[in-house]
Amino acid sequence: MSIRIQKNGLLDTIQDAGRFGFQHLGINPGGAMDIMAMKIANALVGNSLDEAVLEMHFPAAEIVFEETVLFALCGADFGATINGDLVPLYCPIIVQSGAILKFTKICFGARVYMTIKGGFKANEWLKSYSTNLLVNAGGFKGRALQKNDELSIQSDYSLSNFTASKSFTCLSWSANISDFYVSKCLRFIPGAEYYDLAESSRKTLVSSDFIITKQSDRMGYRLKSNPLQVDIKKEMISSAVTKGTIQLLPDGQLIILMAEHQTAGGYPRVGHMISTDINSLAQMKPGEKFTLQKTDIESAEKLVLKQQRNLLQLQNACNFHLQAYLNT
Repeated sequence: MSIRIQKNGLLDTIQDAGRFGFQHLGINPGGAMDIMAMKIANALVGNSLDEAVLEMHFPAAEIVFEETVLFALCGADFGATINGDLVPLYCPIIVQSGAILKFTKICFGARVYMTIKGGFKANEWLKSYSTNLLVNAGGFKGRALQKNDELSIQSDYSLSNFTASKSFTCLSWSANISDFYVSKCLRFIPGAEYYDLAESSRKTLVSSDFIITKQSDRMGYRLKSNPLQVDIKKEMISSAVTKGTIQLLPDGQLIILMAEHQTAGGYPRVGHMISTDINSLAQMKPGEKFTLQKTDIESAEKLVLKQQRNLLQLQNACNFHLQAYLNT
């Protein structure tokens, strides 16, 4: 079983939850920018939540399904169609062999995630299937997908009980994502150098709009706002950073580190975006605005636990419903 890339997109790569345990060697975790969209997509089709998925940006790939499969799309709405008919997000879909998936326009969001029941066969590197473009490792040959690439699927099920007269069929349930994403007020925990900020800048941090600039990518989101200042400028020794770290750049602007972040940095760490809100940020595009709200570790932990409970409930419900369709 496989899918074929009929036309490659801007940046289509295989990603999973990331590779961990190697940051002390200078190797970042990488992985999906929007981890929650990846997990929800996998839950909808009955995969392991951390199964590798296809992360796509707009313009995204045109994909031919070589076999009848169960798949799902989550994250950004790029106006997905199959043989010209619109396809919903956050819903499990059975698509027939020979059907063609296309993405026609940006409706909202920055990245769409596609998963297929059984998962993609991908190259593993350092305990992860995520694509690392810098060293050409993991994913599909360590690179972005190109025209005529064929991605094999790890099939351990049959859809022989299912018959359909059209190219695709949406199954009868979908994911309610209201508990997994937030509006454009994103929360952060003060960082090690937070109190190095001038008092006026600490107030600006939670009262100003921040605009995502065009100099934003999978490494980090550069922001534009009223410049922030520190009380006393001092030479900093490079220290550990991670996904969600908010650094103050020399020009007084901020950068929020994302999936392909460096593992150490010498800029002040004024905050760390909480993990539950990073996924919402990952779906914002250059030009969009948001505000920051300060919180604490205890509150952030409660939000993580709530999110994980909701995800587990979704996974259990999907597995129950899928029993009627799959022969494993």
